[in-house]
Amino acid sequence: MVAARKPVVEVRRSQRRRRTVSAYRDGERVVVLIPDQFSRAEESEWVDRMLARLAAREGRLSRSDTELLDRALRLISLYLSDQGGDALPASVRWVTNQNGRWGSCTPADRTIRISHRLQDMPDWVLDYVLLHELAHLIVPSHNARFWELVGRYAKTERARGYLEGVAAASAVPVAG
Repeated sequence: MVAARKPVVEVRRSQRRRRTVSAYRDGERVVVLIPDQFSRAEESEWVDRMLARLAAREGRLSRSDTELLDRALRLISLYLSDQGGDALPASVRWVTNQNGRWGSCTPADRTIRISHRLQDMPDWVLDYVLLHELAHLIVPSHNARFWELVGRYAKTERARGYLEGVAAASAVPVAG
């Protein structure tokens, strides 16, 4: 097994920065921005922390369609197991052509498509969108029965609020 090579890290100190730390990838290099008053120990701690955050983020970005389907099957077993095979999709996949909605479902062929924009969002938000689309396999409309199924997920309202906030901040209207 080959160990992952640690990236080249460039630390930039700023006198204007007081408490916040951020990092981004610039080609093969990782740039970490820290306050100037941080000690060398704090710098080292924050570099490690920010490298871990970037790795986690990039891990989410590389999620495959297979992992997405596995996640959907887990959600079915947790929240829709009483619906028999009605919630079982034929396919679940990431798409890059959905900028006006988070996900879509075609009940006729049992396919679900999830916007690539969700790849960088928290898992509980992705779970909500997946469950929302899975519920459409059972109830195509947004009627009371549909919302009862979606409401089984404890973080439904929180996820809806999160997505509304993202849509408002990006000034891109997104359909539910």
